Parts: sequence; structure tokens; C-alpha cells
Amino acid sequence: MKRVKLTNNNEGEVIKDCIKVLNDGGLLVYPTETCYGVAADATNSKALTKLLAYKTFRGSKPISIAVSDIDMAKRYVLLNEMALNIYKNYLPGPITVVSKSKGILEPPVVSKQGSTGVRIPDYKFVVKLIKEFARPITATSANVSYRPHPYSIDQLIKDLPKKSESLISMYIDDGVLPKNSPSTILDTTLNTLTILREGKIRFEDALLKSTLLEERVTKTPEETSDFGKWFTKEYLKYLEGSVVVALSGELGAGKTQFTKGIGKELGSKDIINSPTYTIINEYKYDGNTLAHMDTWRLNDEQEFNRSGLVEHLDEGRIVVIEWADKFYQEIEDICSKKNIPMYKISFEYISLEQRKITIYGTN
Repeated sequence: MKRVKLTNNNEGEVIKDCIKVLNDGGLLVYPTETCYGVAADATNSKALTKLLAYKTFRGSKPISIAVSDIDMAKRYVLLNEMALNIYKNYLPGPITVVSKSKGILEPPVVSKQGSTGVRIPDYKFVVKLIKEFARPITATSANVSYRPHPYSIDQLIKDLPKKSESLISMYIDDGVLPKNSPSTILDTTLNTLTILREGKIRFEDALLKSTLLEERVTKTPEETSDFGKWFTKEYLKYLEGSVVVALSGELGAGKTQFTKGIGKELGSKDIINSPTYTIINEYKYDGNTLAHMDTWRLNDEQEFNRSGLVEHLDEGRIVVIEWADKFYQEIEDICSKKNIPMYKISFEYISLEQRKITIYGTN
């Protein structure tokens, strides 16, 4: 067993050593943006058998793969419109996208239903490794079954049974990793998706305590935008001071489209796009500013606190927040302390075309 401390100076040599381990059918432990993972050559059936022995028990649960980019993903899975949208807007990052396998890979990286979960890690070392290896690696956490996710090599080794430890050829030690949640899993095989995004207080629970104001089913992006205009005219346009509009719903459910309607009704001429990578976009209207925030890529409370939300609220602005459910408790605390009203809006898929949008008032 070899343990290597990863530094800026030895990255190239470490990658060469990793590729040798993978080519020999071995297992190695590597860092990711979620926790430490264990890698095997995802195209090598003997290496995958060794991986299953390492994990000790998985039942029929398939193992995901990690690729370097969308082009590598396309070699192994079929990407429909829904999947392509996720790859384009949300990867790399802590998301596993489940798509129909092309039949090149074998179990356990292919499910009984013929699908494969694919990740593009948001970790430069791992992406470089996969790119140079030129094949996907497994993307499963390095803990054995029923043990906690490992955020340090020391913690992992302490938890590993001797038999599992003996199967590891190499540990890549990048120190203690932030305690981020495991990746979100999105199933796109039917051109729809299933997603789980919960904050410390569930957004759905908060809705039960709020006043239902309006509910509509929209059938087109234009209808969703028009509903945003209606909401603005009824509840936002003539408000003075700060207000938060907290949006929660699945990818592609209409959150950004609804925000376009808000901006248009307020009088903004700016083009409104998803602020996934910028975190906050600003749109000017009548001498004021609409702030449009997206918490998707914020990993923890520290990053949330540095996002700029409080500064925008202190300026007396309307702030629309996509994926508000991820940090609902923090948003609720800020609004409560500053006595700022918050509207909560949920977006739900009914079908590929239809969305149910429900608006709730302040508690």
C-alpha cells in the first residue's frame, strides 16, 4: 500500500503512478469535492470485481463512473435533452446524472435497467487523471458499506476492515476535505428527472406553515414568464424596501423563466439568465436593482455568507433566490432578523410540458 501526499509540485508524477495502478487492475483512493472516493478502471471487469469485494456489500446498487468531460460521457451513455441541459449548466460539480447506457460497460457500473450514473468531478486533479487515463474511473465513496463517508485518509484507514485495506494499492492524500454532502443523483433516462435537494430545514415543511396565495399550471415557458409578471404586479411592484423571493424546484422546472417575468414587469431591459456560475446577477430597472441569486454551487454556510445576499438586502433590493431550499434556514434567519418579507414559490413537474407553480406568502 502506497500513500502519497498530493502537492502542486508532484501532481504529474502522482498521476503517472495512479495510471499504472489503474492499468494493472488495482484500486486507489482519491479526493473529490464531496469526500474521498475509490477508483477502479470502469472498463475492467476484474478491477470492478475487486472493488465490490472492497466495498464488502452493495446488494444490487450500481456504481457510478467519473469522466473528464461531456465527450467522454457520450462514448458510454446516451444523453437526451434533459441530460444535456444538466451537463451544460451544472457540471462539473457534485451531481451524478443517470442516463441510458450504450452497452459498452458492464455491471456493476450498469444497473439492471441498463442505465449508468455519470459524474464530472469539480476537482482539477481528478479531471486531469481521468483525461490522461483516457477512460472513466469509478465514482463511489471510499467507505465500505454502512460506514461514514471519509473526509481524511486517516479516518478512512481507521474505519476500514483489514481485508478491504489490503485491496488498496494507493492512497492519494490531499488533507482533510470539507464535509460536503454526497452528490445529488438525477435520473434522466425518461427525459424527466428525479432530484433531492434539502436544506437544514426542509423548504417543503416551511410551506406548510405559510399562506397559500396562488397556484397555477403552466404549459409553456411563456406562460411561466407571464405568471412571474402577474406575481410581480400583485405583490412586488409597489413594495418599498427589501423583499426575498425564494424559489424551489427541479432542474428545468421554470425558476429562471419565472424570474424573467419578474424582471420584465419591473421594467428591466437586461437579459435575464441563470446565475449558476456568477452566484448573483444584477438587473437594472427604474433606478433600482433586481438581484438574482443561485445557491446551487455554494458548498457550505461560509460560502453562503460570502455570497453578497445580505449586502443586497441592506440596499433595499428585491432578491430572487433559485435553489433557496438548499440554504432555507439561513435565508429564513436573515429575513427574520432584518424583518424582511419572504415569498416562497415551489415549482413542480406535472409532465414534460406542464409545471405546477405555487406561491406562498410570508408566515
